[in-house]
Amino acid sequence: MDKNWSISASVGRYALLISAMLVLLLSGMGRSWWCSCSEFIPWSFEVFSRHNSQHILDWYTFSHIIHGFIFYWLLTLFLPSASLGKRLILAMLIESSWEIAENSSFIIDRYRTVTMALDYYGDSIANSLSDLCACTLGFLFAAKVPGRITALLGVLFELFTLVMIRDNLTLNVLMLIWPIDEIRVWQSLIH
Repeated sequence: MDKNWSISASVGRYALLISAMLVLLLSGMGRSWWCSCSEFIPWSFEVFSRHNSQHILDWYTFSHIIHGFIFYWLLTLFLPSASLGKRLILAMLIESSWEIAENSSFIIDRYRTVTMALDYYGDSIANSLSDLCACTLGFLFAAKVPGRITALLGVLFELFTLVMIRDNLTLNVLMLIWPIDEIRVWQSLIH
């Protein structure tokens, strides 16, 4: 838990700049602003559909909140003298970098080849911005709340999504880096 919880206006300006850069880069990569369904549905909880990662919220929002928890802990561990604002900006830069990488052809093809995400075609820009916001909220939550409560919440999120969709941050990373056929088959049984 961070004792100095103030964030300056300049941090807010940097956060807006990072968000704008993310939008510009994703737009330049040809990402769509919104789901091709053209309906304003703020969330989609259909993992095996083209709606996944196209709306504001989805099952993977929980993973992005956990990103924020993890970034807070790691940046506090490795940069203890940096202000909360500087650590937050670094966390947002890391998350934005992941959003760019995640929407590259290489990662999209990797997800479609080795994970259960057969219908994954990348995130919409709205979804990527939402993921950045979820990470930011997770970071700020971790800064405000004792670590054991944040860790418990992270574990609950992981267990909840594991039960609901047979996927979570842990499995997502494992399957992306070191795919295990038995896990992929087990995950596909949720259809």
